[in-house]
Amino acid sequence: MKMLHLLTLVLLAYARMASPESGLAHPTSIFILSGQSNMSGRGGVGRVKWDGIVPPECTSSPSILRLGPKLTWEEAEEPLHADIDLNKTLGVGPGMSFAHTVLAQEPSLGPIGLVPCAIGGTNITEWARGGLLYGDMVRRAKAAVNHGGTIRAILWYQGESDTIIKEDALRYKQRLVKFIQDVRSDLKLPTLPFIQVGLATALGPYIDIVRAAQFGVKLPNVKIVDAKGLPLEWDNVHLNTPAEVKLGQMLAHSFLHDF
Repeated sequence: MKMLHLLTLVLLAYARMASPESGLAHPTSIFILSGQSNMSGRGGVGRVKWDGIVPPECTSSPSILRLGPKLTWEEAEEPLHADIDLNKTLGVGPGMSFAHTVLAQEPSLGPIGLVPCAIGGTNITEWARGGLLYGDMVRRAKAAVNHGGTIRAILWYQGESDTIIKEDALRYKQRLVKFIQDVRSDLKLPTLPFIQVGLATALGPYIDIVRAAQFGVKLPNVKIVDAKGLPLEWDNVHLNTPAEVKLGQMLAHSFLHDF
């Protein structure tokens, strides 16, 4: 019996050392971050590299985790989409300030798990059910709840790429509604809160059409936070670091007060 007990202790110790999640609590509140580059984060990114500046609203915390590319929980840090939005220069996004604000105002929701899924430069057609990006997002969302926890909302910032071609802009509302309905169906969460960001910038001339489509979505539990007017980086496309921090706080306010 003593040998069996010793063997059990050895195996438990090995499991703790081998586990990449050792010492971390599993999150109780889980949020999916999806869309394109302004969600994955370009705050502080210059013409060549990220400046490496992490504002206090975005610092790491044992109470804020992220689901890494290997589907394991780890302490979140900027850039939050590292190893997710591949082959890009990443910087500060809205996710960390969102999580800090939620915890500060409603600590009972923690620990918080963030599931980064955003990919820069993507059109909404690339997020349609059956596509690679959609499949990866749903797979990661399902993996996030394997050890418990609840998916509380999807945070969605996408549409800049759909302003280039008029037909894409005109069909944006239809495609977005279908996307929301499909995600809710596949996650078996028919009333899952969905918070989208109204476009601040565009890659083409049809931003007004896409913004009208965003504000025209009338599905239950769908809210919009408007990024228009937030300060931009040198490229006039991506939000700068203070803007990303502010956006995260705005998203948190919507989640805490609209649902």
